[in-house]
Amino acid sequence: MTIDDIRADFALLDDWEDRYRYVIELGRALPPLPDDLRTPANKVSGCASQVWLATEHIKNSGDPKSDRMRMQGTSDAHIVQGLIAVLFAIYDGKTLDEIVRTDAEGIFSELGLKEHLTQQRSNGLASMVKRIRADAELMLAA
Repeated sequence: MTIDDIRADFALLDDWEDRYRYVIELGRALPPLPDDLRTPANKVSGCASQVWLATEHIKNSGDPKSDRMRMQGTSDAHIVQGLIAVLFAIYDGKTLDEIVRTDAEGIFSELGLKEHLTQQRSNGLASMVKRIRADAELMLAA
């Protein structure tokens, strides 16, 4: 599922409740996070629910800017699991450099998701975006 697919599907859904259910379904479609990746290092702080994001540096060539990042994640909250799926769709296929420069929160606003999140969920989303960018920046510097 790409972010363009999600945009197109959102355009077909008029009601916020339908969009909410759709985001939850996206989260259910994520592969399960292996238990060995549910570590304190992969736990995202700043989220009201339990969130784990595991990233892996995928070297593409001699130029770190063309490297990519594999992401896996999960949450104990269905809607947050869906937000993770949307984040992964936003960043999927992007280089590390593109990940650092992508305005994920702007895309959430464009989709109308941000205005329907509680303040706690918005803070958690910001923490997840910050974590993904920080991991990409560390990989670029490596």
